[in-house]
Amino acid sequence: MQEAATLQAPAPASPLAGERLRAFARNAFPFVVVGAIWEIVARSGIFPRQLFPTLEDIARSFVRLTVSGVLPHHTIDTLIRLSSGFALAAVIGMTIGVSMGRSRRIEDVLLPLVSILAPIPGLAYTPLFLLWFGPGQFSAILLVAFVSMFPVIYNSWTGVKAVKEIWLRSAQSMGADKHRLFRHVILPGAMPYILTGLRLGLAQAWRILIAVEMLASVNFGLGWLIFGAREFLDTAAMMSGVVVIAVIGLLLEKYVFQKIEAYTVVRWGMVGSM
Repeated sequence: MQEAATLQAPAPASPLAGERLRAFARNAFPFVVVGAIWEIVARSGIFPRQLFPTLEDIARSFVRLTVSGVLPHHTIDTLIRLSSGFALAAVIGMTIGVSMGRSRRIEDVLLPLVSILAPIPGLAYTPLFLLWFGPGQFSAILLVAFVSMFPVIYNSWTGVKAVKEIWLRSAQSMGADKHRLFRHVILPGAMPYILTGLRLGLAQAWRILIAVEMLASVNFGLGWLIFGAREFLDTAAMMSGVVVIAVIGLLLEKYVFQKIEAYTVVRWGMVGSM
């Protein structure tokens, strides 16, 4: 009987499961704290509930907008503009940045221009793009691409410049041609910087896109939803849009950038595993 009881005893939890639970708790803790502070302020009566809704009100509005199809419609429109504009920014930005890092002549020509245009706030370009290309999808995508490509350019250029000269000479001494030198030495060496530029560019893309949608240059989108809800003092709907933006950003970081890192710089040994 004792042997049977021993065989039927539950196995102890694996260390991996415990580590995952602790990691989840660490990641969830800031959200729990922020949520608790929000709920305390919302129920304290400092602000009218119409202007500072409780988490329950926000969740109810989120479910209502989702079930009615309003929130998915706006989200899809925003994602189409974001992905199209940011894809253009990534391709153009990496091409320009790497070219500047590889060629002194291209660097001398383009660096002053990039240095002048990059510090200008994205919103300052908005009236020009709306005048040149008209309100609508096309101008929004082009504006997102234009504003978000500057961090990609800067970090791609810096990454190529940061590749150690000894790596290049070692590869050349072993007979590497320009193609292999770029593929096996320059690109892996610059990739951590390029990924940082893509992250910063995506943040820029989010900011300018939501602002453009708020300026009513498009008919749908999360920015349009947030700004429209403001007119009716529907703060819960506004917060629902903000929550969607935050969740999309978190998913992009977790399932896009971290995956790219795992298959590139971590796999190549350029940085430690996360």
